[in-house]
Amino acid sequence: MSRYNVRFLRCDSSEELSKELQTIGVDPQGVTIMTPKGRFYLIKLERVGFAAANILKQEMLAKGGEAAISGSIYFSKEETTDALLLTTERTLKRVIQNLKAQPLPSLQEMAQELSTALDQYTQRYVAPSCRIGSREFFWGERTYIMGIINVTPDSFSGDGLLRDASPAEMIDKAVEQALAFIDQGADIIDIGGESTRPGASPIGAETERARTEPVIRKLRTLTDVPISIDTYKAPVAEAALDAGADLVNDVWGLQMDPRMGPLVARRAVPVVLMHNRSKPKNAAQEDRLGGRYIGIHYDDLMADILRELRQLVAQALQFGIAPEQIIIDPGIGFGKTVEQNLQLLNHLDELRVLGFPILLGPSRKSFIGYTLDLPPEERLEGTAAAVAVSIVRNGADIVRVHDVQAIARVAKMTDAIVRAGYR
Repeated sequence: MSRYNVRFLRCDSSEELSKELQTIGVDPQGVTIMTPKGRFYLIKLERVGFAAANILKQEMLAKGGEAAISGSIYFSKEETTDALLLTTERTLKRVIQNLKAQPLPSLQEMAQELSTALDQYTQRYVAPSCRIGSREFFWGERTYIMGIINVTPDSFSGDGLLRDASPAEMIDKAVEQALAFIDQGADIIDIGGESTRPGASPIGAETERARTEPVIRKLRTLTDVPISIDTYKAPVAEAALDAGADLVNDVWGLQMDPRMGPLVARRAVPVVLMHNRSKPKNAAQEDRLGGRYIGIHYDDLMADILRELRQLVAQALQFGIAPEQIIIDPGIGFGKTVEQNLQLLNHLDELRVLGFPILLGPSRKSFIGYTLDLPPEERLEGTAAAVAVSIVRNGADIVRVHDVQAIARVAKMTDAIVRAGYR
C-alpha cells in the first residue's frame, strides 16, 4: 500500500507546470515565481571565444547554473570552444540580462540569440500565419495535411500516375486523385513531375513542366484548396504559378537553380526550403525495399541541419522573400541514412529554435521500409508512427503524405492528445 502515491511528472511546457502548481493550491504570486525555476534546459552553443566563454561560465555559476566548456581553452590550445549550458529558465533569463550589459559585442549577440531561441523553443513566439492561395494557415493550432500527387512513371512509392496512363489519362487521374484527397482531409495538394527517390535520373524542365502544368491548370478550376508545385527548377515553378499554383516546394532550398529565389520573391508566394545532402554516389538500391542513402557523414546531425537551414533562410531573405512566407523542411530521406532519419525524427523539437513553420515528409520513405523490412506500398503504419511522433515532438506543422485519409485521422487524434490540458 502506497502512503504518498509518488509520481514523476512530465511537464513539457511552462503552462503545464503552472497548472500543476495551481492544482496543489499555490497562490498566484508563487506560481509566477516558481514556474521559471521548474523548467530545466540543456543548451549548446558553438564556437565561443576564450573571453566570452569564461564570462559566460562565471555568469552561469553566479546565478546558480552551469556552463561546461573545453578544458583545453584554458591552456590556449584552442581559440574557441563549444559550451553546454545546464540551467533553469529563471537562471537563463537572469544570465541573458547580464550578458546584454557586457561590453563585449560577442556577448551581446549571444544574449540576443539565447533570448530569441528561448522564446521560439518554448513557443512564446509563434510564427505569423501564412496565406497560401485563398486559405490562411494558423501555425500551432493544428497539423495540416499535404497530399502528394506524383505525375511520374517512376515514383519510389509506386504511385506514379504516368506508369500505366497516357498523358491525357494522367491529367484526369491526377485531378481525380487530388479531389479525393481533398475530400479525405488534405489542406494542400502537392504536385510533382520528377522523382526524387535515391538514385533517380533527373529530367529536363520542359518534360517536367509538360507533366505538371496541365494538371494544375485543370485542378485550379475545380477547387480553391492551395496547390503546391514540387520542383527545384524555375521554369517549371513559373509555369505552375501561371497555371494556378500557390506554393513552391523546393527540395534543394533554392540552391539548385539561381533563378528560383528571385522568382519566388517576385511572385510573392510561400516557399518550402528543404535541407538536402543527397548525392548519387551515396545512393544504394535494393529490389524489394528500394533506394536509401548510406555513408552520409554529419559532424553532429541536428547541429549541422540547423546550421544549414539557417543558411537557406538567410539566403531566402536576401532574395527578398518575406519571413512569413518561409516554411522549413528538415529533409527526411534526403541525404540521410536510416539511422540518421530516425534520430532526426526523435529530435524534431530542436528545430523550433528557428522560429519557422515546419513541413515534414516521412511518407513511405526508405527509413520506414528498412526498419520494418517492408516495401513502399506496405508502409502506412510506419508512416503513421512517424507522423504521430513528429506531432508529439512538436516538430511538424504540415505533414506531406500519400495516404491522406488515414494520416489525416492520425494527425487529428494525435493533435487532440498532445493539446489536451490538465484537469
